[in-house]
Amino acid sequence: MANSSVADQEGQVMLLGFWFSPFVKRVEWALKFKGIEYDFVEEDSTNKSALLLNSNPIHKRVPVLIHSGNPIAESLVIIEYIDETWKQSPILPEEPYERAMARFWASFIEQKVTEPTRAALFSQGEQQEKKVKEIKEAMEVVEGEAKAKLNDKTLFFGGGNGVGYVDIVLGWTCNWMETIEEVGGFKVLDPESQPQFHKWMANFREVPFIKPTLEPKEKLVEFFRMVRQDRLGLVANE
Repeated sequence: MANSSVADQEGQVMLLGFWFSPFVKRVEWALKFKGIEYDFVEEDSTNKSALLLNSNPIHKRVPVLIHSGNPIAESLVIIEYIDETWKQSPILPEEPYERAMARFWASFIEQKVTEPTRAALFSQGEQQEKKVKEIKEAMEVVEGEAKAKLNDKTLFFGGGNGVGYVDIVLGWTCNWMETIEEVGGFKVLDPESQPQFHKWMANFREVPFIKPTLEPKEKLVEFFRMVRQDRLGLVANE
């Protein structure tokens, strides 16, 4: 069970997840940022519970947030639900244009960084090379946005409020990207060509409610190496 300083005033909050999932971590970060008490239920990826399957019957995957008995699926949807339900410490900007831009960058990160990275992990040869090229091109864009928005006074994409929506969505890169690079045998992170992004990563890792949640890289490498081998083995046998 994970607890925080602000008691939930509107019913029990439960998070169904896997320890290794960056999508689950996003939701954890949003809950911790808001100071919301919640119960974490570790699911078995090889034997999903009836609670998970009934709570997310369409996709049958984590994360799922259950609030007062009502299930909400998909990490970005959950984060917005959290932000709209608990008003303290806004995650998304309050100004409409800035809010729209935060959503735009979250969508860009999902489509151009997150999904190609997952595809690169579970592919090899020319297919993997194509995905790696896509990720590198996207990271150039992210670096450009970091240079435009961040400096010695503004450390996070959330601006004056500190960590915000874009930071939480992009935060998986701080721990999982290096893991996937090592397991997949490719390289997309480069401090020389992405200096501002690497400064952001270093700052994000040190945020007090983020740092304790980051899994040891060695543990993640061991797990994702096993998953990659299994996935590639299945493809080879088809």
